[in-house]
Amino acid sequence: MTNDATGRITSCRWENGKVVDEGFALEEVSDLLQREGSLIWVDLCEPDHAGLRALATELDLDPHAVEDAASAGERPKATRHAKHTFLTVYATRLLSGEEASSLSDDPTASGRESRLRTSRISAFVLPRGIITVRGSSDVDMGPVLERWNDDPELLQLGVGALVHGLLDTVVDGHFEAIQQLDDAIEELEDLLFDERGHMHTVQVRTYRLRKELVELRRVVLPMRDVVNAVLRHRGELDQRHTALDGFYDDLYDHVLRAAEWTESLRDMVTTIFETNLSLQDARLNTVMKKLTGWAAIIAVPTAVTGWFGQNVPYPGFGRAWGVLFSAAVIAGVAVTLYGVFRRKGWI
Repeated sequence: MTNDATGRITSCRWENGKVVDEGFALEEVSDLLQREGSLIWVDLCEPDHAGLRALATELDLDPHAVEDAASAGERPKATRHAKHTFLTVYATRLLSGEEASSLSDDPTASGRESRLRTSRISAFVLPRGIITVRGSSDVDMGPVLERWNDDPELLQLGVGALVHGLLDTVVDGHFEAIQQLDDAIEELEDLLFDERGHMHTVQVRTYRLRKELVELRRVVLPMRDVVNAVLRHRGELDQRHTALDGFYDDLYDHVLRAAEWTESLRDMVTTIFETNLSLQDARLNTVMKKLTGWAAIIAVPTAVTGWFGQNVPYPGFGRAWGVLFSAAVIAGVAVTLYGVFRRKGWI
């Protein structure tokens, strides 16, 4: 690993599926790519624009692809150029609760901030090698390298094996993030029907989950087109090996499952949001029924005492039993109303 104008560089070379060289200089890449039987991987982390242009000149990379690798906000895609295929994909990671809280100075806003982190990986796929470009060190290429080294026989099939290992690791990261969001939705469902009431917490978590799923959908759904394009371009780059077909079919199936799972989670969050509104309306109706019932009960003594308080003779006027009679009327009617409202479930 070295540091220069092109940023932090990691490099590795295989022959017959075995590592034969690591940490070679960037100037040697063009010569090593010409060796029959060699397979090259070079990773550039946080390179500057000048460094990318120098690399493009040495390897005759398409300038439009170099611009895409350097610019921010590119969507996942796979583009065929004259001498190489250019890929852009996004690795994903969902922060834990403690990590998400530590990122915000405002503790009241931390619950609304998205915990999803996406890191772009661009790749130039050449006939005998792959060059990856990362805009930041947030994504770890160690698992990708381990996957390549764990299957030397697969690496003997050429650069298509390197591309498969990279995409498969990225898709596995998508699945991990989706699974964590699925677990969070299940916890939210339990909280939604908790009788103790956590209305504000449910609202905040629902908003955050919808925000995270929208972000995740932007990087997961285009992966179908990326894998399809890679399958088409493998033949154009003379990388066609029937032994890899099964691996790419399995990868495409995983991509479809990730996309479908993401869509189903979005529907679930929408359902939770609508259910929460319905439950709030139901709770409001229950409260209003209780208030109405108690108001009717309280109105009885008010009416009776008001009637008997008139300055006209009434039953028991000026007598002690008149007070007892009015108290009995109040208690009897109030108890009767309470029993009626109780049976109706209003109180």
